[in-house]
Amino acid sequence: MSQTLLKVSGLKVAYGGIQAVKGVDFEVREGELVTLIGSNGAGKTTTMKAITGLLPMNDGDIDYLGESIRGKGAWDMVRKGLAMVPEGRGVFTRMTITENLQMGAHIRRDKAGIAEDMDKVFGIFPRLKERRDQLAGTMSGGEQQMLAMGRALMSRPKVLLLDEPSMGLSPIMVDKIFEVVRDVHARGVTILLVEQNASRALEIADRGYVMESGLISMSGDAKEMLNDPKVRAAYLGE
Repeated sequence: MSQTLLKVSGLKVAYGGIQAVKGVDFEVREGELVTLIGSNGAGKTTTMKAITGLLPMNDGDIDYLGESIRGKGAWDMVRKGLAMVPEGRGVFTRMTITENLQMGAHIRRDKAGIAEDMDKVFGIFPRLKERRDQLAGTMSGGEQQMLAMGRALMSRPKVLLLDEPSMGLSPIMVDKIFEVVRDVHARGVTILLVEQNASRALEIADRGYVMESGLISMSGDAKEMLNDPKVRAAYLGE
């Protein structure tokens, strides 16, 4: 069995005076695509922010590469190989596509490797290559999502965290984004995917966890969960 890269144990996070995450346990093993699904307000994004050091945890622990990362800042997490594509994308709107991608590699000093990875990102996202000198703020939401994913890949992450990558996109662009997530995973990147579009997430994932009201209510093989009547009734509208 592959090694566990990320292990979340008893995680509790209070956010704005509310206990948003109430004791969550899950793990992500090397090479996996794991999805965390659940309705809006379930605590998924708060969990992601705690993992990446953007929010402090009240209790529990997060083990990454065999050591606790509790209390570490977001800067440390990127250096350690944890990169997150946040909900809402967060691209630098007044910078070009190329400049945004270069920002993704700001922790690196290997010029040849950065140039090589830039070519790889342009291979995954041909649309970005075509518009490499365009300002990011003038792009569509879907194109900005591609850019945010490409920027995260420029840091050469060991684990890529994707928070609601399909949110607010047209159906055609949603198809494209899930195709890209599958492609990136096939290239050997370990992925933790938070997604409200449960059916699409479970279709491409290895394993899934269902989060409800700050707790994990169900977990298992993604394909089995996709066919589970309880999951289908609650999250797939059937």
